[in-house]
Amino acid sequence: MLSRLMSGSSRSLEREYSCTVRLLDDSEYTCTIQRDAKGQYLFDLLCHHLNLLEKDYFGIRFVDPDKQRHWLEFTKSVVKQLRSQPPFTMCFRVKFYPADPAALKEEITRYLVFLQIKRDLYHGRLLCKTSDAALLAAYILQAEIGDYDPGKHPEGYSSKFQFFPKHSEKLEKKIAEIHKTELSGQTPATSELNFLRKAQTLETYGVDPHPCKDVSGNAAFLAFTPFGFVVLQGNKRVHFIKWNEVTKLKFEGKTFYLYEKKIILTYFAPTPEACKHLWKCGIENQAFYKLEKSSQVRTVSSSNLFFKGSRFRYSGRVAKEVMESSAKIKREPPEIHRAGMVPSRSCPSITHGPRLSSVPRTRRRAVHISIMEGLESLRDSAHSTPVRSSSHGDTFLPHVRSSRADSNDRVAVIADEAYSPADSVLPTPVAEHSLELMLLSRQINGATCSIEEEKESEASTPTATEVEALGGELRALCQGHGGGPEQQQVNKFVLSVLRLLLVTLGLLFVLLLLLIILTESDLDIAFFRDIRQTPEFEQFHYQYFCPLRRWFACKIRSVVSLLIDT
Repeated sequence: MLSRLMSGSSRSLEREYSCTVRLLDDSEYTCTIQRDAKGQYLFDLLCHHLNLLEKDYFGIRFVDPDKQRHWLEFTKSVVKQLRSQPPFTMCFRVKFYPADPAALKEEITRYLVFLQIKRDLYHGRLLCKTSDAALLAAYILQAEIGDYDPGKHPEGYSSKFQFFPKHSEKLEKKIAEIHKTELSGQTPATSELNFLRKAQTLETYGVDPHPCKDVSGNAAFLAFTPFGFVVLQGNKRVHFIKWNEVTKLKFEGKTFYLYEKKIILTYFAPTPEACKHLWKCGIENQAFYKLEKSSQVRTVSSSNLFFKGSRFRYSGRVAKEVMESSAKIKREPPEIHRAGMVPSRSCPSITHGPRLSSVPRTRRRAVHISIMEGLESLRDSAHSTPVRSSSHGDTFLPHVRSSRADSNDRVAVIADEAYSPADSVLPTPVAEHSLELMLLSRQINGATCSIEEEKESEASTPTATEVEALGGELRALCQGHGGGPEQQQVNKFVLSVLRLLLVTLGLLFVLLLLLIILTESDLDIAFFRDIRQTPEFEQFHYQYFCPLRRWFACKIRSVVSLLIDT
C-alpha cells in the first residue's frame, strides 16, 4: 500500500499540463509543462520560440477565475498561480515599455513592441490628438500593405481597416492622404521605427490603465509609464510624478496610496485584489525604471506596521542592466515574416521556426468572425458617438495631506476625446453574447466600448443572468463608497493602535515565559546555563524576581484562604 501511495504521489508530481499562450499577432503557442514548473521555464520556452533575446521588456499575463488580471511571476509555480482548471490560457504582452523603443538593439524586439503599441491604439489605451492618430495609422498601413497603389487601393481603402475604437470619415481621409503622399518608399522596418518614435512622444505611451476612483467618487485611470506615475481623467493627464519623486507605494484593502515628497495621493480600486495588483505593478515598474542595479531591489511590504500586509519583491533585471546586456548582442538578425493587414482589423503574423503545437486556424477564424460581426453592428454609432469617460469633470483635485497645491503644469490635455479604454474597465469575452455585454457596459459607463479586449478573459460564455449580475456590480461600483475619507482615516488609525497593542502584549508574554523558564525550570541547556551564570541575571534574580515571587505567593494564599472561609 505504501508503494502504491508513493507511486500515485509521483504520478501527481509528474503530471503534465497544457498551456496556450496568445502572442501579439493573435497566433497561439501551445506547450506542456510539469506540475512544479516555474513561470521562468514557460517564459524561456516562449522566448526561444520567438527567437527573442531582449526579453526583459515582456511578460505573460493571465486572468484568474475572479476575472482579475495578473502578471505571471517567474519565481513561482505556474499551476499554483493560475488557480484554474487546465488547459491554461495566457497572453504574451509588453510588461515594461522601453523608454526609447527606437534604441532597441534588434529589429525583432522593435517589431514586437510595435505590435503591442498597435494593440494599445486599437483598444483605446494609447489616446492622442486626431493629427497624431492619422500619422500613426498611416505608418501602420505603410508597414503592412506597402506603398499606395491605385490599382490595389481604391477610393476609401483606409476605411476597411480598424485602427481605433472609433473612426470618422474625416480621419480616414487624412490617413489615406498621409499614406499616399508622405510615406512612399518606406520599408516595413522603417515605418515601424517611425511609428515607435512618434508613439513614444505621446502622453499615454506605455500606459496600462487601472480603473479607480478618487476620494470624491470620480472615475480615474492610474498607470505606470517608463517616466513615472500618471493619473488620467477625462481627456487630461491630471497627475504626472517622476519615479525619483515617488517615495513609497502602499495599499490597504481597496485603498491605494502613493507617497510623494510632500503629498499623499489616495485612490480606491474596485476590489482588494485589483488594488493589490495595482500595487505590485507599481513596485515592479519603479524598480525596473528607477534603480541602477538589480542588487538594489528590496522586499517591499504593503504596510509599515510589524507583520501586517503583503510582501513582494521584483525578481528581474532593471532597465539599465537590460540596455547594457542588449549592447553586447552579436548575432545575425532573425528573419521576420510579416503578413498583410486583414480588413477591419490589423493582424500581422510572426513566425520564427516550427511551433511545438498550435491551435487550428479554423478556430481562430471563428473567433475573428464573431468579433467582426459585433464591430460592424457598432461601427455606425461609433462614428457619431464621442468617447466619454464616466467622469464628467474636466479637472481633478487629488486627496493630499499638504497645503501645497498642484501646479498647473501637471494638467495636460492628451487628446481631443476623453480617455476611456473600455477593456480596462470590463473584460469583453469573445463569445456570442459579447455584444450585449458591451452594450450594457456602454450604457452604465457612458462610454463607447472597444470591440475586443486582450482576449485574456474568454473563460466562458456569459448567460443572461450573469450579464444582469455583472451589470449590478458595475452600477454598485459607479456609486460612491460608504463613509467619508475622514471616517476611514479614523478607522485605520484605531486598527493600527490595536495592532500595536496586541503585538506589544504578545512580546511581553513571550518575555515572561522566557523569564519563568530561566528562573524556575531545571533545563540544563548551554544557552540557559550561560545566561544564569551572568552577574546581571543573578542580581536580578535575588533582588527583584525572588521578592516579586514571594509577594505573588502571599497574595495567592490570601485569596485562597478567603475563598475557603466563604
